[in-house]
Amino acid sequence: MQEAGSRGADERAPLKVALLGCGTVGSQVYRLLTEQSADLRARAGAPLEIAGVAVQAPDRPRHVPVDPQLLTTDGMALVTRPDVDIVIELIGGIEPARSLLLAALSAGKSVVTANKALVAADRAVLHKTARQAGADLYYEAAVAGAIPLLRALRESLAGDEVRRVLGIVNGTTNFILDRMDASGADFSAALAEAQALGYAEADPTADVAGFDAASKAAILASIAFHTEVTADDVYREGILSVTAADIASARAMGCVVKLLAICERSNGGISARVHPAMIPRTHPLAAVREAYNAVFVEAESAGRLMFYGAGAGGQPTASAVLGDTVAIARNLLAGLRGPDSSTYAQLPLVPIGEARTSYYVQLDVVDRPGVLAPVADAFAQQGVSIKAVRQEGRGEDANLIIMTHSAREAALAKTVAVLGAMEAVRNVDSVMRVEALEDE
Repeated sequence: MQEAGSRGADERAPLKVALLGCGTVGSQVYRLLTEQSADLRARAGAPLEIAGVAVQAPDRPRHVPVDPQLLTTDGMALVTRPDVDIVIELIGGIEPARSLLLAALSAGKSVVTANKALVAADRAVLHKTARQAGADLYYEAAVAGAIPLLRALRESLAGDEVRRVLGIVNGTTNFILDRMDASGADFSAALAEAQALGYAEADPTADVAGFDAASKAAILASIAFHTEVTADDVYREGILSVTAADIASARAMGCVVKLLAICERSNGGISARVHPAMIPRTHPLAAVREAYNAVFVEAESAGRLMFYGAGAGGQPTASAVLGDTVAIARNLLAGLRGPDSSTYAQLPLVPIGEARTSYYVQLDVVDRPGVLAPVADAFAQQGVSIKAVRQEGRGEDANLIIMTHSAREAALAKTVAVLGAMEAVRNVDSVMRVEALEDE
């Protein structure tokens, strides 16, 4: 029966694939399309044939040999060729990727992309263009690499109500924070190690400032809550201000610091935020080490689900890209379209000031009797309940660490402003959110 199925696939005309970009991910997609052509043909139902590869520098040496006759610098001509069926975009960034994909979709070509920045910024326009042309738009690889997360949210949980999505979606920052936790290194040393090992770019701003994670959070929130969310709607803080002292304090309290993307239903709407946070070492996400990704989903009926795996890299990302490519190929052969964007809910976006979580606050205070009372009163005046207090004397000064119960972000911000103006408080050294499972 397998041989008969293979013969059936051979008898079909090949589906032509245009590849935009042949870097780390693109070269692996090219390799797998050529080396595993027989398996992909059997899975898709027809041969997948590379029509061309658009690159900026055709003569540049590549880790994976590419047929020179397939290389072109004219991406627009490639994606609008009449014989092209599927366009795979792996160049990244907003332009020229946006123009190329809109042209491809307008011409009726189905698209696979791993471009989280573009999808987070223009998801609605891309889906509308695809819908009008009867084409497919898939982007599983845009979030969490090889982890089949978007398909699970879009399809497997389509009959459920997702309450919360909380995860580690940036491998670079997770590697840096993991190194700081394991070795006691400061941020600069951990970043340098990440760069030396190839986990961080020479300019790591997109990762360490949280832009990459914010784009992914926007995509996750859009799919999970059936509401259009862009990267600009996501509250964002990076890890630049996380110190070795913060890491050490977290460890002393049985916690670890992670950069989290958090999308949740709250106050009749939804919120999406990216920021560093302490989580208990008993939390499933606390065990995510190195450059791995993991996303924790809480749904009404399904309960708690965790998705874990390689969140970046050439081969893992190529796996997700080819999974989307096979899905599109099957749709084309069956005369169908895949799932469209679902934004029927259009829930309001809740501002960060209304978000609720617990907090860790570290104060440098004068070490004398009676300091704690006005500090505690500052919290009480804003309705922020204190869960625990620890004080460590340091000669004339003292280090005061306060853990709160769940409180509104705006209330905590007002509390910090009051504390900063107090004569007995020399400095507010650190403020960090503390996240946990809902029943912890």
